[in-house]
Amino acid sequence: MSSDATNVAIVGVGWSDYKALWAEKGVARSAYTVAADAYCAALEDAGLRKDEVDGLLCSRVEYARLADVLGMPHPLFIHDLESSGRMSGVALQEAVALISAGMANVVACVYGNNGRSVKQKYGGEGGGPTAAYDEMYGMTSPGAYVAMMYRRYCGLYGVPDGALAPIAINQRKNATLNPVAIFQEPLDVEKYMSSRYITEPLRLLDYCMINDGGVAFIVTSMDRARTLRKRPVQVAASAGMGDLTNLYTSSDFFYHACHDVAGRVYKQSGLGPNDMNCLQVYDNFMPTVLYTLDGFGYSPRGEAWQWVREDRTALGGPRPVNTAGGHTSESYMQGWGHIVEAVRQVRGECGVRQVVDCEAVHYMAATPITTSHVLVGK
Repeated sequence: MSSDATNVAIVGVGWSDYKALWAEKGVARSAYTVAADAYCAALEDAGLRKDEVDGLLCSRVEYARLADVLGMPHPLFIHDLESSGRMSGVALQEAVALISAGMANVVACVYGNNGRSVKQKYGGEGGGPTAAYDEMYGMTSPGAYVAMMYRRYCGLYGVPDGALAPIAINQRKNATLNPVAIFQEPLDVEKYMSSRYITEPLRLLDYCMINDGGVAFIVTSMDRARTLRKRPVQVAASAGMGDLTNLYTSSDFFYHACHDVAGRVYKQSGLGPNDMNCLQVYDNFMPTVLYTLDGFGYSPRGEAWQWVREDRTALGGPRPVNTAGGHTSESYMQGWGHIVEAVRQVRGECGVRQVVDCEAVHYMAATPITTSHVLVGK
């Protein structure tokens, strides 16, 4: 590992039982309740008291109310991030920076989502600087933009219809081994291909779900981490880059940002694609997985759709992907759950879906703020 690796570790994680929450139909649930439950679980996991936490980063919940709910009246640093999925990686990046700079000693990153309870649709509600113009052309959601990008990607690289099926099937197979995953019914090519289009060429099974749940992870220095309850999971590398326009689109499928971030996390960690035991890939829509694998050098550019074969990405393969089931089968916690799964894989806590000898996990998010982290066991 490179000597440039951070001196920061994730020491506690907490998450909801997404399946149980999903089964409770018609329940009006607060984002603060699920966030607080996840936070308490993360404290217990780390073996920390709440008065030892002096930094708070949160998403989809407002910081003053959350701090009051959590009993944290005087944090040294506090910041609420916007509600987009790209914030999962940004939160960890910011926590690493805070610990490294000595601006906080123990930082809690907390997320709460009651999207299902409030019947959120992630599209069609308007908003944004160009909404009036976007809607005239049917661009009413990020999914519409990703579908447009994917149509172009298919044309450039000769991608056939159904090329995304192996990703959806692999994630569902992983979810069947995860007791808190929402969707556990087996999926095959026929079922995938018969699912209806939402925005052609993207089908229903290419879209993330909308559900309730909370996630939390707690970050501190490696020195402090060694005194706590669980095996420290070091953040061996952390980097990000914007790929920004008024629209949720990128003319090169986020390739430039991914390629740049990849170079920095590989240099900082001293690890490359062939050294990673497991990949946690942000998957709000299935084409994003392809863009990510291309940009981070796991496949030659434009060939990720051929790379995602079951013998490579499944549990037991050389590069398992989204081992908890991802956003399409486990839960849509906007990337936050992927970080928890990465930590648990490094610790060896994933039971029947555990990756053997998992020592290095790569988290990647190809979005308008592209982020990546390499997590390793210490």
